[in-house]
Amino acid sequence: MNGSAASSAGRERPNRSLGEAKTLADRLPSLLVEARHVATTVLAGWHGRRRAGSGETFWQFRPFVTGEAPGRIDWRRSAHDDHLYVREREWEAAHTVWLAADLSASMEFRSPLALAAKADRALVLLLALAEMLSEAGERIGLLGLADPVLARNAAERLALTLSYGTDGATALPDARRLTRFSDLVVIGDFLDPMDEIERRFGEFARAGATVHLVEIRDPYEETFPYAGRTEFRDAESGAIYTAGRAERIAEAYLRQIAARREHLTALCRRLGWTYLVHRTDHPATEPLLALHRRLAERIGAGRVT
Repeated sequence: MNGSAASSAGRERPNRSLGEAKTLADRLPSLLVEARHVATTVLAGWHGRRRAGSGETFWQFRPFVTGEAPGRIDWRRSAHDDHLYVREREWEAAHTVWLAADLSASMEFRSPLALAAKADRALVLLLALAEMLSEAGERIGLLGLADPVLARNAAERLALTLSYGTDGATALPDARRLTRFSDLVVIGDFLDPMDEIERRFGEFARAGATVHLVEIRDPYEETFPYAGRTEFRDAESGAIYTAGRAERIAEAYLRQIAARREHLTALCRRLGWTYLVHRTDHPATEPLLALHRRLAERIGAGRVT
């Protein structure tokens, strides 16, 4: 009801004007810097998932990818032909993690209490997670926008892709590129019609991916501090609703938000997915640490031999 209670999961986002696209492109460099700072902060307190022992067992040779550290090249194997190769150990076998952020109009909302707009916080989390996962040797892709890459500068590549615009993308990404055993991190406000959300979640589940949802909420959406005559505008459609005494609808609004969250929680529990809620008046390190821990545990468990 604050302009972010919009519904766009099943339809394409309205095409952004050239000015709006440029605004996103202009914001991305500073968001990338912030994301790297957040990732560094989290990694400083993270002991990592790589271990000695059976993990040191040779796995395979794979082609060297531009952007990786030259020290990873196996020069003896590379000397046999005209290509460069990297020696992978068991724990280095790359895993594919798909990332997706809802950048629709409802995500641009920012109240006076928030540290950032929902869209900016979603992008910081996406880029910071890409920074951390690429450092760990995982393949990172933007579902529906960019194929997975295995490179230390994956976050920078994703930021560049996003700077070109996201026309035609939907609030919830298309599942066609998902593969069995891959992971998908979806960051958004999940305020779309529940039947549309369930339909898209069903596609994710049938693809065999494990999904990690991060619900981004502004503090005003959580507390509904409005009182008196208040005008609410739907950020997606532009529709306007005027409440004579906004405080009278606060209880019903908060019940609805709680019910949606309970429904999403039950749905994720049934599918074996993870789900966390993050408020934009809290630091970005909180959800990033939780996400990194869950992904590290899942990927690490999948590599036990």
